[in-house]
Amino acid sequence: MDYKIVFSDVDGTLLNSEHRILDGTLQAIKSLQKRGIPFVIVTARGPSGIYPIFHRYNFICPMVCYSGALILDENGKVLLSKGISKDTASKIIDYIEDEGFDCTWNVYSMDSWFVKDRSDPRVIREENIVEAQSTEGMVSDLPNGADIGKILCMCNPEKTDEIEAALKKKFPTLSIVRSSDILVEVMERGVTKGHSINVVCEKWGINPEDAIAFGDHYNDIEMLKAVGKPFLMGNAPEELKAQFSNITASNDEEGIYKALSQL
Repeated sequence: MDYKIVFSDVDGTLLNSEHRILDGTLQAIKSLQKRGIPFVIVTARGPSGIYPIFHRYNFICPMVCYSGALILDENGKVLLSKGISKDTASKIIDYIEDEGFDCTWNVYSMDSWFVKDRSDPRVIREENIVEAQSTEGMVSDLPNGADIGKILCMCNPEKTDEIEAALKKKFPTLSIVRSSDILVEVMERGVTKGHSINVVCEKWGINPEDAIAFGDHYNDIEMLKAVGKPFLMGNAPEELKAQFSNITASNDEEGIYKALSQL
């Protein structure tokens, strides 16, 4: 395959279980960039959760944030922003509060990250993982006209299915997807990682059939199906492995490096 671009999820894919890039994977990224083949991060994280990675490993690249609601080029220029309105976001938060779901909500807009309670252990854990700090606040604290990239529910793992199903029933026009056993993401209608692949490829004149993508979870499915050469990580749920023929090693075993080396 004469591939022209490589897309990669972050957590569980680009990063290992210790939230670090392994040496072979980093070598592969820099080799791609030297050859003029774009490496693009596609993540549910916001920009503030990606900048520490760039700083630690001394590279930059385009990034798709909030699962496609925000796309930035390597210089930080906004290529696409398609967020939830403040009014809709307020309705979602009110619903979560009124139903008393066993979760804590997070609101993201560009580099802003608002939470109800910074002392919540789930928020503290996320801050440590992404190396960014949240701010206690509400949707109303955002400026008028702000695009809200996503609302994230950090759930009790025993309640994730229930919360995901309830949100999908209440807000059927929004894009709602699970990104881990404890995380449910809520984005604007039509926002998916798969759609973002098509947007990036169209802007750069690349056929998605000439693209490679790496992912490990349910919110990566559309991205993997959008490219010519999808790779599912070895640490992915067994249910997903039945859907894809190309399964590489896990994120702790240089899955990205090994797959690219084979090509």
